[in-house]
Amino acid sequence: VETHRSLFDGSNCGIRMEGRPVWSVQHHPEASPGPQDSFYLFERFASAMAERATQSAG
Repeated sequence: VETHRSLFDGSNCGIRMEGRPVWSVQHHPEASPGPQDSFYLFERFASAMAERATQSAG
């Protein structure tokens, strides 16, 4: 599923897989114009890792 689209040329810049914790972006979220513009991507990643660790431990 497309999740991000370039405002410059309309190209696809992000995808996610339905039903799986898999996603990707083709840009540098750590270099965003604002300090919190894409912080949610890092939060989503950290949450997925924590959830996976909990599942593996249980």
